[in-house]
Amino acid sequence: MSYEEWFEQHAAKHKKIVEKLVVHGLSENEIIDYFDFENMVKEENDFCPLYIESRKCHDIEKLNCYLCGCPHFRFNDEGLGEYNGLKILSRCDINNGSTIGRNGAIHQDCSKCTVPHHRAYVKKKFSLDWKEIMKDCSVTHM
Repeated sequence: MSYEEWFEQHAAKHKKIVEKLVVHGLSENEIIDYFDFENMVKEENDFCPLYIESRKCHDIEKLNCYLCGCPHFRFNDEGLGEYNGLKILSRCDINNGSTIGRNGAIHQDCSKCTVPHHRAYVKKKFSLDWKEIMKDCSVTHM
């Protein structure tokens, strides 16, 4: 599955859940809490393939799945080339951000970073619209 395909499919699943929670009158804090890993495994088993095995993507005690990605991640299915003039945030570089080469292209590797899975970070970046939070991720059309 390409980055773009995942991005669009995930956005649709996220939107459906958020719309349901808004209809039920949940507050911002309650919506964020709903996305705690333990609750999502019980309530939204098809949100993430790891939920079937009750397995976390990162080994942290309080994992929040609201973002399931990072607004600082940049992707292009063709790779980032030499970043095409883009620079990921230096803080990301310091916090285990790196790149991997695949098929002659450079891709960001954030697999060791847990920042977007912490409640405080989700609260800081919160919007009911996941695609709004993640709007800068795709550099395909730049």
